[in-house]
Amino acid sequence: MREHVTDPFVHRAKAEGYRSRAAFKLIEIDDRDHLIRSGENIVDLGAAPGGWSQVSANRLGGKGKVVALDLLEMDPIEGVDFIRGDFCDDAVMQELERHLDGEKPGLVLSDMAPNISGISLTDQARVMRLAELGLEFSRACLNPDGAFLVKVFQGYGFDVFVKTMRLAFEAVSTRKPGASRNRSAELYLLGRGPRT
Repeated sequence: MREHVTDPFVHRAKAEGYRSRAAFKLIEIDDRDHLIRSGENIVDLGAAPGGWSQVSANRLGGKGKVVALDLLEMDPIEGVDFIRGDFCDDAVMQELERHLDGEKPGLVLSDMAPNISGISLTDQARVMRLAELGLEFSRACLNPDGAFLVKVFQGYGFDVFVKTMRLAFEAVSTRKPGASRNRSAELYLLGRGPRT
């Protein structure tokens, strides 16, 4: 709790009107990799409370579409369509397709995290399963020059997942933004150019 209260990114998020400190992770990655492109459709998996959706909508500036999905409720964000539900459900996928007007997204974001049990091996397995689900979604939905940015944790299953990402994308990069806590095993993998 003390770490959270004294975290400079928490203070910045509050001062700059972002819903979470995670916004600064996407800002840094996008500044480097130019993922958010004008006129593009973006899908934000596990979006609540909405920090990444906020950044995406701001950077699109009304030229493109952001669709956010989460099991949890999320307060509305201007320029973001929100779907509450599991993106693995057919009904949710149909609703997503309606929001995208049949077009494929150019960027899929996944900053998903499971409820933490405190049992490290179990938590790692849950994190990697969410990453796998995000990858499966991306492979099915992305347009040919699309990109997938996903949160993972170093540990059990990480190396296998990186290999799977390399089979799925032409280029895969690792990102550790400054807003990620140093002690955290959190990393982001960026896949660009889906292989067919």
